[in-house]
Amino acid sequence: MLNKFWRLVFATVGGVLGYQIVDYLGLSEEITLDLYNLVTNNNIYGIIVGALLGFILLPYIVEKIVQFIVKFENNLEGVPGKDIIAGICGLIVGLLLGVLIVIAFSIQSIPTFGLWIQIAINLILGYLGWNLAVNKSKELFNILIQANKKDNSIEVDNSEVLGASYKILDTSAIIDGRIADICQTDFIEGVMIIPKFVLEELQHIADSPDLLKRNRGRRGLDILKKIQKELEITVEIYEQDFHDIDEVDSKLVKLAKVLNGKVITNDYNLNKVAELQGVSVLNINQLANAVKPVVLPGEEMEVKIIKDGKEPGQGIGYLDDGTMIVVDHGKDYIGDNIDILVTSILQTSAGRMIFAKPKFLARQAL
Repeated sequence: MLNKFWRLVFATVGGVLGYQIVDYLGLSEEITLDLYNLVTNNNIYGIIVGALLGFILLPYIVEKIVQFIVKFENNLEGVPGKDIIAGICGLIVGLLLGVLIVIAFSIQSIPTFGLWIQIAINLILGYLGWNLAVNKSKELFNILIQANKKDNSIEVDNSEVLGASYKILDTSAIIDGRIADICQTDFIEGVMIIPKFVLEELQHIADSPDLLKRNRGRRGLDILKKIQKELEITVEIYEQDFHDIDEVDSKLVKLAKVLNGKVITNDYNLNKVAELQGVSVLNINQLANAVKPVVLPGEEMEVKIIKDGKEPGQGIGYLDDGTMIVVDHGKDYIGDNIDILVTSILQTSAGRMIFAKPKFLARQAL
C-alpha cells in the first residue's frame, strides 16, 4: 500500500515537472474542454509523459539515492575523526584557492565557458585539498601537537592525543578473565573499549545450547561487569559496527585502525593477522610468559609432586605460575613436598618446562 502511495506521489511530481518544462520551452497552450484541444495540447502531453516518467523512473532514482546515502554513511563511520577534520580543512583551503585563481585571472569574464571553467577549477582544487589533507593528517596533527608543546611548555604524549591509549577488548580475552586482574594492578592505562559486536558475540555464546560454551559466555559477561563496576578504569561501549565486514576479528582490526588503538587478546591467529596489518596487539599469554620468575640450572626450590611422569620413575610438580617441573626419580614422592635441584630448562612455544632431581640425589651424584 505504501509503495503504491509513493508511486502516486512520484507520478504527480512528474506530471507537474512535465507541465513546467513545456511552459519553460515556450510550447504552452491554453487548455480547454474541447476534445481536439485535449488531444493535441502540448501541456497535456507534458503532464502525461512527466507522470509516466515519474511513475516508472523516480522510484528507481530515489532508491538508488537512498542506497548511496546509506553506503556513504556506513563508509563514513569507519573514517577516523582526525581524517574528517583534516579533510574539511583541506577542502576549505582548496576552495579558497580556487576563488583566488578565478578572481586573479578574471576567469568569470570569459564568454560562454567562464562559469564552467570556474566550477571545474573549484571542484579540482577542492578535491585535491581534501585528498592531500586526509593523506597527510597524521603529520599535520603531529605538527600541531609539537606547536602546542612549545607554546604551552606542557609535555603531551602524541600517541595519547591521537587515540593510541584506546585498548580494544577481544572476546577471547574477556572469557579468559585474567584481564580483570591485570586492570586491577593498574598495568593497563587509557580507555578500555568494548565493541558492541563483541558484546553480541559474547551474548550469542552465553545463549548457546552447549553447556561449556554457555558457561564460558556467562563468565565473560561477569568479567565485563566486574571491569565496569569494580575497577577504576574508564570503560566505553563502542556502538558503531562495520556492516561490510563479516568476521569479528576483521572488525576488531578495522576498529583498532580507526581509533589508532591496541587490541587485547590471547588469540594467536588474531595476533598474527593484526600484526601483519600494522595494528598493535597486547597478548595476555605473552604477558603471562614474560612475568614468570626466572629459574636457572643449579637453583634449589621446594615443590610438591602431584603425579607420575611419562618416563619411568619421573614425578610431575608445578610452580605457582603453572610451570611444569619434571623430577627424575620423583615418582616415589607423589603427594610430598621435596627439595629439588634444577638441572635444565626447556623453552617451548607452549611455555617453559623445568627438569630437576631430588636435592639429596643430586648431591650424591656429586
